[in-house]
Amino acid sequence: MKCPRCSSDDDRVVDSRTSADGVVIRRRRECLECFMRFTTYERIEESPLRVIKKNGERVRFDRDRILHGMLRACEKLPVSMADIEEAVMRVEGRCQGEYDREVPSSVIGSLVMDELRQLDQVAYVRFASVYREFKDVGQFMSELETILDEDVDGLEVPGLAAAAGEAPPSVEPSTRPVDPGHPPDSRDGS
Repeated sequence: MKCPRCSSDDDRVVDSRTSADGVVIRRRRECLECFMRFTTYERIEESPLRVIKKNGERVRFDRDRILHGMLRACEKLPVSMADIEEAVMRVEGRCQGEYDREVPSSVIGSLVMDELRQLDQVAYVRFASVYREFKDVGQFMSELETILDEDVDGLEVPGLAAAAGEAPPSVEPSTRPVDPGHPPDSRDGS
């Protein structure tokens, strides 16, 4: 492999790992000239899958487009790059496994939304608003209500409740006795 920094083709493999589904091998390499470390991915080259877009146009399946869309949806959210990469691999794997030559873009969009819903619900709503082409706030709120109505493993999503216009949960006042020599609104933590 050519080094991305110095273009030397003299490198060594430092670490090699297989993905969870065994479809991709990730290799960490080190250039022996400039000592830069970089990552390469090895996967089986299959017959190219084509995507049927909404307008009927057929284009080559591009996992980087899926990755880019998911990265945009997860921007500034606590979702790791590793989690996003794994989600992209699952989407790609399902498309390759379930479709021979052509996959509708609507299927890819649904798979991406399913993955984002598992990763981060805010990322899911961001992606859905673009993918489903929400025309107004009503459609956006409808999607939020759908998420709020679904009790995912009994967990509540406080950020989404506030975004949907629901009143935040009430905070009980402190029952700690007030020291007359120490006002309760001080900022020193006691």
